[in-house]
Amino acid sequence: MRAVLANRPITTYGRFSRGGKWRGCASAVPHSITSSSLIGLAKALLLKLGQAKARFPAAWRLMDFTLPEATASPAPFAFRINRQKLRRARRREGRYLLRTNLCGRDPAELWRFYIQLTEVEAAFKNPKDDLALRPIHHQLEQRIEAHIFVAFMAYCLHVILRARLRPLASGLTARAVLDKFAALQMLDVHLPTTDERTLILSRYTEPDTDQKILLEQLKLLLPPQPPPRITAPSTPPLSAPVTPM
Repeated sequence: MRAVLANRPITTYGRFSRGGKWRGCASAVPHSITSSSLIGLAKALLLKLGQAKARFPAAWRLMDFTLPEATASPAPFAFRINRQKLRRARRREGRYLLRTNLCGRDPAELWRFYIQLTEVEAAFKNPKDDLALRPIHHQLEQRIEAHIFVAFMAYCLHVILRARLRPLASGLTARAVLDKFAALQMLDVHLPTTDERTLILSRYTEPDTDQKILLEQLKLLLPPQPPPRITAPSTPPLSAPVTPM
């Protein structure tokens, strides 16, 4: 077995040391509780602390709290950052100890293998989140294979879009582009004619400025507007012949 120490720059605890919203949960509780209102305010205090712990578990481990006691009058409540724990956490932040049996591989390559795990997890999440391909309970084998094929093709297009965005704008995600293009809609305009027919114009909406920039940077061209269609005149149903009595 081989152990590799990898470093990934993260500034979670750096932002924490400069302040955070989570402290508002605890600071909203009075710093002292009188004996007359001890029970009610103690419950409110515990609720606030529970909310802070659930919302900010990483920051909770770096805090020291002084909780009120039932015999104290007034009962003190205080909290502060444990600077020693914070410094120790910041020294370890972004560092991973990878254990592997690939002893002959380069450490940089082992780190890339580890990062690929997150990409595999994202591959399972994208069809459900970005592409909105929810599971469908098929019963026929052909429909099951067709559903898997459509989902796989959609994911391939998603990966291609992400690859084309990387050299253009590394901070722009495929999800943001899909959300921007979602405003483009295809609609049918029905215009009745004087001879009881209907003229159908299929049109997509005009791209706005941001959409035009994305189309230009990605070198994508919208297809031409479809030609109009016209329906046949509606004819009333033929009535059955009346048989004389």
